Amino acid sequence: MEQRPPLTEHEKAVYEWQTWVPGFGLEGQQCLKDATVLVSRLGGLGGVVAYELAAAGVGRLILAHAGNVKPSDLNRQLLMTHDWLGKPRIESAKRRLLELNPRLDIVAVPENISDKNADALVAECDVVVDCAPLFEERFAMNAASLRHGVPLVECAMYDMEFQLFTVIPGRTTCVRCLFPERPPHWRRQFPVFGAVSGAVACLGAVEAIKLIAGLGDTLAGRLLVADLRTMQFRQVQLQPRSGCECGAAEA
Repeated sequence: MEQRPPLTEHEKAVYEWQTWVPGFGLEGQQCLKDATVLVSRLGGLGGVVAYELAAAGVGRLILAHAGNVKPSDLNRQLLMTHDWLGKPRIESAKRRLLELNPRLDIVAVPENISDKNADALVAECDVVVDCAPLFEERFAMNAASLRHGVPLVECAMYDMEFQLFTVIPGRTTCVRCLFPERPPHWRRQFPVFGAVSGAVACLGAVEAIKLIAGLGDTLAGRLLVADLRTMQFRQVQLQPRSGCECGAAEA
């Protein structure tokens, strides 16, 4: 974690209410300022994660997302705007986040995560939040996080359901434990409400904040599953898969 300058009086005023949270305080706020978080994809999930982390005062965000804004993005991708149609998503996201928090240091990467860039990006951060829809990207981030010992918050949704869990390298279940191979039925396009993406995104941002500040209990080794059609939530204890590369000791 990079040591940045102490909180200014202005920053203390901006983040005052969250520093009142027991167990967080000004020390936790300084941890956020010193932290670097990688967010993969800035769609309905990742855009809200990035927004909440920027609002909370994370000092540096590495944002990775390729392509240009298209009409179907606008029902859920809150960092994209109508006036930016046909222009790079990553630039729209950067512009919007700096409007929210001009103190933010943003590394804007106009690429999706892959085996080619994952190691370099993950090595620069303290926490990874995975919001990618494709398993190839998720597997690349998972492998890089394990190699570099960087915690990974894994967010996913489909239709009215979402899943969330946290990977602590060497200690917990990883993405490959749950998905040894890419599910053959998975498609890039799927049914989605922006509010469902936003719901799991807010929880993913909270997980990242907790990891950085050492606050509360994370979902390390636990899978949170929600069905928002019925508003049912449940947790599942996860066990490392025998032979998986995660390196966690089996129970």
